[in-house]
Amino acid sequence: MPPQKQPNQFLKFSNLSIQMAVIIGVSAWGGNKLDAYYKNETPVFTIVLSLLGIAAAMYIVLKGLIKPGK
Repeated sequence: MPPQKQPNQFLKFSNLSIQMAVIIGVSAWGGNKLDAYYKNETPVFTIVLSLLGIAAAMYIVLKGLIKPGK
């Protein structure tokens, strides 16, 4: 059986960046929609969900960087 090829590092990191952008974008969009629905003067939901989205995206990126085999 021939050895398995390692995935292209460029594709791996571009996939991580796309995932990061989607997670942060969806969480910020959801926070914005919640603030509009509840008619908040201060964008509390947008801030909180954006920060949670950043934390989740960083977790995904770090998990992807620590496991070099995948």
